[in-house]
Amino acid sequence: MAATFEHANITVRDIHAALRFLQAALPKWQVRYEGEGERGPWLHFGDDETYIGLDTAVEATEGGRKPYHHTGCNHIGFVVDDLSALRERLKAAGYEEGMLALDHPHRLRAYFYDEDGIEWEFIEYLSNNPSERNDYTF
Repeated sequence: MAATFEHANITVRDIHAALRFLQAALPKWQVRYEGEGERGPWLHFGDDETYIGLDTAVEATEGGRKPYHHTGCNHIGFVVDDLSALRERLKAAGYEEGMLALDHPHRLRAYFYDEDGIEWEFIEYLSNNPSERNDYTF
């Protein structure tokens, strides 16, 4: 069986601030579930197959589960159909663009920071050929 990506779980200070960022970036996704757990508020945002789990950063409590500690995330990448439209949405929503990606003949990339300073990468592929999409010589 081939492995596929299902979800990433990220601890943030404010799940609703993180959700606003993700909704601006990925407007076709929706909140799959939102709840309150022993570590505080959490939610899943995505589609039927893939999602981002957002947990609220909390302090440890005696006898309870240890909280998730944010040890850093370099970035999380999503393939999108229209990178230009995504950039316009995120800039209009006030989000800061990160590093500028080098030009590549078979893919476009943009990086943006959410309110917690987590960097998100968005990629638009210009080719369906895997050898071109995965070419790292540029």
